[in-house]
Amino acid sequence: MKVPLLDLKAQYRTMKPAIDEALIRVAESQYFILGPDVEQMEKNMCEYIGCRHAIGVSSGTDALLIALMAIDIKPGDEVICPTYSFFATAGVISRLNGIPVFVDSDPVTFNINPAKIEEKITSRTKAIIPVHLYGQSADMEPIVAIAKKHNLKVVEDGAQAIGVHYKDGRKVGNHGDIGCFSFFPSKNLGCFGDGGLVTTNDDELGAKLRILRVHGGKPKYYHKIIGGNFRLDAIQAAVLNVKLPYLDGWSEKRRQNANLYTKLFKEEGLEGKVELPKAIYDGMGLKNYHIYNQYVIRVEKRDELIKFLKEKEIGSEIYYPVPFHRQECFADLKCKDEDYPVANYAAEHSLALPIFPELTEEQINYVVKSVKAFIG
Repeated sequence: MKVPLLDLKAQYRTMKPAIDEALIRVAESQYFILGPDVEQMEKNMCEYIGCRHAIGVSSGTDALLIALMAIDIKPGDEVICPTYSFFATAGVISRLNGIPVFVDSDPVTFNINPAKIEEKITSRTKAIIPVHLYGQSADMEPIVAIAKKHNLKVVEDGAQAIGVHYKDGRKVGNHGDIGCFSFFPSKNLGCFGDGGLVTTNDDELGAKLRILRVHGGKPKYYHKIIGGNFRLDAIQAAVLNVKLPYLDGWSEKRRQNANLYTKLFKEEGLEGKVELPKAIYDGMGLKNYHIYNQYVIRVEKRDELIKFLKEKEIGSEIYYPVPFHRQECFADLKCKDEDYPVANYAAEHSLALPIFPELTEEQINYVVKSVKAFIG
């Protein structure tokens, strides 16, 4: 039996007529960059996320980059972020000649550990980037409190977490100064290429983000600030407008798949041999409080398990094999490896299993039994 890590063709088949119609409409309009489809998408996202401003941009990475530009990160400024995340989280800091300052992970969620943040703050610290990893919110209450205490900005990296609620009932992207999202095709809400979004409830930041998106020009060709080409294509917005109404249903199906995985792993006697993901806000009555953009287990002999699953035609992926403090490009920061034991453990033991909404119960059973066969 084949179980791919992700099957986007299965998703496309469920909405093919609506998607095709949207693509043809954009082609016939010949309006390809920004425009009415992007404006409608931004309006839809404001309503869905519950924010005042939503600005479509060219990718999730560019969402982070434009967010740091909007809060005036300058060369030499320090920005605190988790050491365990997708590279863009730290890469955008260095692209502005800022200094990324890494924090170890929470041992349960692998999100940034709030208890480790304050000790990293110096006179040069300007911002904190918490990441809502795997589709579960970081613990924003203490993070925001620390930021207010030290007059720091907070930029939320919600690339894997659109639609996720924090324990206060608000969706991620509303707790910091700016929220950043990715619409990369593999995300829980993906477009047909690269795309991203920035959100804010600050009117001044919202206006500045829109200007930065178009090279810093307002009006066109008149520049008081330097921005970039962060514009979103109309085709991507049109696809997102079709997909967004399906998002909560997909998220709930991911949750159902995750619950089935957990149930079967326990029934097969693998609890303890396989560390299972935990949804820490379960039972709070929130909708989509963990959307399982990834279902990540921790297991000994992880690399050998990957090879075994590949032989069984089961897809899997490591998120992420090299924490930032171990990356060659950050060697000049002279991080001490022993300061990041949780992230190191995650990098060496974590493995994402297929969790996409169209996954069948039979496929999930096959994955669990295959893991059991490997563990023996």
